[in-house]
Amino acid sequence: MIEFVENNIDTLATALYATCDDYLNAHPQLLPPRSKIGIQPQITDAEIITLAVMESLQGYTSQRRFIRHARTRLTSIFPYIPQQSGYNKRLRKLTTVMQHIMTHLATSTCLLDDDVWVVDSTPVECGRSRETVKRSDLAGYAEYGCCASHSRFFGAADST
Repeated sequence: MIEFVENNIDTLATALYATCDDYLNAHPQLLPPRSKIGIQPQITDAEIITLAVMESLQGYTSQRRFIRHARTRLTSIFPYIPQQSGYNKRLRKLTTVMQHIMTHLATSTCLLDDDVWVVDSTPVECGRSRETVKRSDLAGYAEYGCCASHSRFFGAADST
């Protein structure tokens, strides 16, 4: 039986927020100092970091466009989304914290130790025949493949 996985942005944001919030609660010393008096922020640091990661995952290169998107699509998860200037100020203050969280996210998955890397690169012609490929100085250091459309062998450098 084949199971279908639903790609749900709300579920991803919720899981990401829970991970960030748990990490920040376990490591409060990472957070920038905040004044005890004055106006308390309407959005938590974990929510700001979650929004920033969601911005990156969705491929936004403009904070202004992402904020506009978030205000129309993510208000069910994030009841308050700051203006672009406030969002940017908070993100800059949380840069170090985000580095720690990204490291935590990377090390808490099995992908860090995965020995298979998918790389997209331009193939380099290494010979027009298998015999030429075998005589190459790269033999044993690179993996070879044949491109049927070009009728040529191409080499890819091995990462080991």
